[in-house]
Amino acid sequence: MMWWDGYGPGWGWMIAGWIMMVVFWALVVAGIVALVRLLGGRSTPSARGPAEAPLDVLRRRYAAGELTKEQFEEMKREVA
Repeated sequence: MMWWDGYGPGWGWMIAGWIMMVVFWALVVAGIVALVRLLGGRSTPSARGPAEAPLDVLRRRYAAGELTKEQFEEMKREVA
């Protein structure tokens, strides 16, 4: 009686089946979520706001004091 596990015949296989079913459905849901995120990100670029131009980034950093005038002018030449 190798299949007798103390709880009755086949309980171990039934529990393993339930666990596998939960794992299967969790993978299906995770796959759908990943697909929606992947496709959703490409179709709505405006949801993240308009892209900031490189020169605008430089101007903002210069105005905030992160760059010196020389650094700003050098980077401005490289960007343009």
